[in-house]
Amino acid sequence: MPAKRLYLSVVAAAFLTQVSVSQTPGAAARQYTDAHKSELIHGFSDFLAIPNVAADPEGLKRNADLLMSELKKRGAEAQLLTVPGSPAAVYGKIDVPGAKHTIVFYAHYDGQPVTPSEWKVTPPFTPVVKDVNGEQRIYGRGAGDDKAAIFAQLTALDALRAANIPLRANIRFVWEGEEEAGSPHLEAILNAHRDLVHGDVWLVCDGPVDQSGRQTVVFGARGDAHLEITLYGPNHGLHSGHYGNWAPNPAMMMAQLLAGMKDENGRVLIPHFYDGIAPLSALEKQALAHAPVNDKMLMDAFSLGRTESFGGRLLESINQPSLNINGFSSGHTGAHAANVIPPTATADLDLRLVVGIDWREQQQRVVDYIQSRGYYVVDTDSSREILLAHPSVAKVVRDTASYNAVRTPMDLPIAQEVIHAVEGARGEVALLPTMGGSVPLEVMVRAANTHTITVPIANYDNNQHAADENIKLQNLWDGVETMAALLQME
Repeated sequence: MPAKRLYLSVVAAAFLTQVSVSQTPGAAARQYTDAHKSELIHGFSDFLAIPNVAADPEGLKRNADLLMSELKKRGAEAQLLTVPGSPAAVYGKIDVPGAKHTIVFYAHYDGQPVTPSEWKVTPPFTPVVKDVNGEQRIYGRGAGDDKAAIFAQLTALDALRAANIPLRANIRFVWEGEEEAGSPHLEAILNAHRDLVHGDVWLVCDGPVDQSGRQTVVFGARGDAHLEITLYGPNHGLHSGHYGNWAPNPAMMMAQLLAGMKDENGRVLIPHFYDGIAPLSALEKQALAHAPVNDKMLMDAFSLGRTESFGGRLLESINQPSLNINGFSSGHTGAHAANVIPPTATADLDLRLVVGIDWREQQQRVVDYIQSRGYYVVDTDSSREILLAHPSVAKVVRDTASYNAVRTPMDLPIAQEVIHAVEGARGEVALLPTMGGSVPLEVMVRAANTHTITVPIANYDNNQHAADENIKLQNLWDGVETMAALLQME
């Protein structure tokens, strides 16, 4: 579906017009969205209608081409930043004469893979607005993660222009096309264009605001690393009556292996898993102490009778490394279940990291644990000779599209300016040292020689990465106000 209706401002006043500013950026953005909601919803819907998954390279290209066009229509210089084998990152540039600082806005236009049969409200690329408990939400892949941030930035530019509010810093946009794949080419893209992407700060516009609904400014993100483990049984399925209690069952072996990695309270039992954690500063601990406590509300929302008690409350837990089982497959269930000892069992592990723990070292700690349980570890499919030579064999594939955690000190002058700008638009702000999700901040810091601060806009219950992804329209409008305030920083 072509995105013909992505709403463009028709106001012709230049960004750099030197006029007295009678409105705050946030108030100007609110006035603008109130006056143009219908057109903006149509425009955002058209953006969401363009497929943005890795399995559809042509769809990713259509997204990038659209964003290039939208930047140019707003007077920005625009180009595609590419390296072989990667979707393009969309780059935009607005220079302001006499500006002393450069602010880079990061977001991503790609989305998680979709299984259309799981979407109940609407197909993933057929956006629709629904009223949910008195609040309007727009549904579609990328609605909350992360097309809303890009659309809010474009709309904020329009709002500032309509109010004749000038920009005061040089502005850059970097909108990535493979964040959901782990950003495997982002560092190469940034390194190839270092002269374009450096800024005094990178504002990472991704993720949800605090579960209380309060606008959030986050100074770091957990790192991320993955492992895929495959255990082996017979070379084909065996009758569970004829061979049960004799042929090892890899599903049972996997269950036992995984169960030994964590206790019932959530503490990871893998040796040295928590070694090296960089402690929070006094200011970071103070911020956590003043942050909203949403645990009871979330337990009710998620129908949880308990939580893992090792990490403490949620905001304390996400400042610890974690081990999660993303998925576990072996044999069949339901109508396809058979009385068979399956030949293999596979599990995908997700390791979330905090500052002080290297992703390669954390992967190795898991491999060392598997070896300590008596497994001969390989990294490719096992041959018949290997399976016959060793009682237990595990294939472990380490995902190299991994990265470490990053935290920016809260007391830096640029950090204080970001806080002041967001508070001016949104009122009281929740300040968090780290968010639970992962963004490749390490890559940005290293390649662009900068600091990163995350300013999310999506509602926490946006079904991010799942079916029926959505964003509350109020979060979108609030996001335009937030982006307008940040765009107007000096």
